[in-house]
Amino acid sequence: MSEGLVVPSRADVLGQAVPFDRARWLSLLPDVTWWPERLDACPRGGRWLQVDRRTVFEVAESAGTADGRRHLLVAALVWGSGTKARAVDRRGRVFARSSAADLDARLAVALARLSESGADAGYYAFNNEAHIPELGPAFFTKVLYFAGGRMPVPDVRRQPLILDRVVSLAPRDRGLVDATWPSTGWTTPQYSRYLDLAHETAREAGVEPDVVEAALFGSGRRLSGPSESQTEPSG
Repeated sequence: MSEGLVVPSRADVLGQAVPFDRARWLSLLPDVTWWPERLDACPRGGRWLQVDRRTVFEVAESAGTADGRRHLLVAALVWGSGTKARAVDRRGRVFARSSAADLDARLAVALARLSESGADAGYYAFNNEAHIPELGPAFFTKVLYFAGGRMPVPDVRRQPLILDRVVSLAPRDRGLVDATWPSTGWTTPQYSRYLDLAHETAREAGVEPDVVEAALFGSGRRLSGPSESQTEPSG
């Protein structure tokens, strides 16, 4: 799968930065305590502060607590949304559709499954008993990715990776999945297949699995056109 794939450096992947509108996000959250203060220390690029993957990983280090899980959810959504009002408001529906207590409970279940049994189990939980309304795979895989990014790569505890519509285009274009491969709404076995492909490619190329994910996103973006971004709808 690595043949012809443009693979970025890990430093470039971790430094992938997205601008965000702090004031708009604060207006959508249940209250200000949901906001990760770490984001306020992000560097400014022009009008906006910019958050990169490295910073969201830092936020995720506190995901063992309820406040930490809240902050992880918000940071992952912020990183995946950019500054377009429509995209941010759509992500804000996560907080409008569920109570704080319900969000806390579902996040705790899904991330416990991830910690106990690995990426597939975390994905299944978010897709089933711990499903959060308005949080589809493109965004809950971001939560899983940042929460589990420091897990050992081999065997069942493989690193969870982001899977969105843009990323999914590359395996299909390369003939690595069949014609029934969907552009969103993947089942747990389909997500597992994607992880198998990404981790196998990472081993072949001697890179981290999320470098492969970033490369697949770049490939998918070229296939779909320049208007696509990491902030594709969750489906």
